[in-house]
Amino acid sequence: MLICLLIYIGSVQPGFSDNAGMMREADDDHGLPQFPGRDPQDMLEATLASRPDGDLWVFGYGSLIWNPEVVHDEVRPARVWGWRRTLRMWSRINRGTEEAPGLVFALMSGGSCSGIALRVPQSRAERELRQLWKREMPRAVYDPRWIACRTPQGVVQALAFTLRPSSPSYTGELDDAQLLDILRTCRGRYGTTFDYVARTAQALRDIGIRDVELERIMELAAQHRLDAKNA
Repeated sequence: MLICLLIYIGSVQPGFSDNAGMMREADDDHGLPQFPGRDPQDMLEATLASRPDGDLWVFGYGSLIWNPEVVHDEVRPARVWGWRRTLRMWSRINRGTEEAPGLVFALMSGGSCSGIALRVPQSRAERELRQLWKREMPRAVYDPRWIACRTPQGVVQALAFTLRPSSPSYTGELDDAQLLDILRTCRGRYGTTFDYVARTAQALRDIGIRDVELERIMELAAQHRLDAKNA
């Protein structure tokens, strides 16, 4: 895992934001109305007010792993307890449409989740957080939280974008037949749900993480001969 991590960190230089030449990916639906009673700006100010002192840490569990779009100086493998990565969030713009919504990952209560912690230098923390907010919180879908991330160098308090079960974006339980249908057919402005899932699985493997449920989904897709060409 250490070798994989060194290779990965070597591709992210200090002060480098990898949004150049890459699509603006976000685990959210842009262009749709905001959820009532949840103002993104108010939530941003509350998050800034409660931010721990020092550098900003952000926990990545989905596309933030392979397309972070924030200037950061360090990447660490990280694990959070009490939260799990799950493919249970509707995407009606980026990976699907209103008529045929796709899926993206959410961080929901229960279990544990391995991902990455991105360190943003304190001098850029507020600026980068405001930019990140435009990506992740245009509709205030998520509940942003400061959560404890365990890294090889110790515990850091990182910002994580979580989803509550009462959210209209929560899919509820999906059986494998429903999941396969979505993987096979759903496409949004940034591509298919299958491509999003496959890229996340590969990004995790590249840093030595094999998510059991995600690998099960990829195996299920392979059994039904789904790949980037026919999804």
